[in-house]
Formats: sequence, C-alpha cells, structure tokens
Amino acid sequence: MPLSTDKGLLPLRSMIEGRNILPAERFGLTLDRLCHQLIENYDDFEGACIIGVQPRGTLLADRIHAKLTTITGLPSIAYGKLDITFYRDDFRHREKPLRASTTEIDFLVEGKKVILIDDVLYTGRTIHAAMSALLDFGRPEKVELLVLVDRRFNRELPIKSDYTGIRVDALDEAYVRVDWGADDHNQVLLFPHKAEV
Repeated sequence: MPLSTDKGLLPLRSMIEGRNILPAERFGLTLDRLCHQLIENYDDFEGACIIGVQPRGTLLADRIHAKLTTITGLPSIAYGKLDITFYRDDFRHREKPLRASTTEIDFLVEGKKVILIDDVLYTGRTIHAAMSALLDFGRPEKVELLVLVDRRFNRELPIKSDYTGIRVDALDEAYVRVDWGADDHNQVLLFPHKAEV
C-alpha cells in the first residue's frame, strides 16, 4: 500500500529516499497559521498556558510561543515544558532505559486552559502520558492539543488534535521525522521504514 499525504501518493523514489512533505517555505506558513488559529480562540491568552511535551514537542512549542509573543505583543504567555518519561505505558518494557528530560513548569495548571503541544501525533500514547503527567500540576479547565503532524490512521487511543499542521496517511511501519534546522530551515520527511532514517 503506498504512502499518501494531503498532496497525494508518493513516488517510489521518494519513498526510498524520504519524501519532504513539508518543505521550509510551507513549514513557516504552517506555523503562522497555527499561531493565528490560537490567537483567534484565545485572544490575550488570559487564563491559558502553553505546555510543550519533552523532548521533541518542546522544539515546536518554543517556536509557537516565540511567534505568538511577537505577533500579539503580549509581555508574557505562560509557558512550560513537560517530561512524560515515567508516565509512559512502555516505561518498564523497554530493553534500553529511557532518558528523562526536565520538567519546567513554574505555575499550576489548576483552572487554566492548557494548549498541549507535540510534534507528531501517532498512536496517541504520548499524549495520554502527557495528560496523566499534567494532572500533577492541578486540574485544568480545558486541554487542547496542537501538533505539527497528525498520522490519523495509526491511532491506538481515542485522541485527536484540535490544531493540526499537516495530516499524513501511512502504513504503521512508515516513519515521520521533523527536522529542526538552523535559521528556520525546518522540514518534515516521510520514510517507509524507520530503519532507513
């Protein structure tokens, strides 16, 4: 079965080399769109906060937070980084020990509207772990999810994104990699197998 994106089927050569499904120029526009969607719904972000899921979700969250601050001119939008290592359901079942990242949240989420950010939504298990970890910081009024890539046909848990950069339909073995480059040379690549990355 071929891999497909919002743009259609991938040619065989691209499948072997890895297909650039979100090149740098579209990448920047996608981040801008996501930011404007958040501004439309949250206005001055009063009572809201942004939480990036460690480790790769924070790379996206850093950029979203910085863009929002620039666009809105707001002096501060509450922002934190959440490590989920010990909340993962495969924590004790891996051959190699997981390396924990830091949690950097200097506020309670009690009663707040939380915008949870991760780079790729795949099975939903990472977000499930993130929501469990989040409850250690209080009971939020609401949690919304923003992802750069939604692999919508690979879900194992009933979790969906509220804000989505790009949707990718692919086989379970396929691998999506977000490359965070210098000077906004960012891209998203799609490979038929993780071993080829």
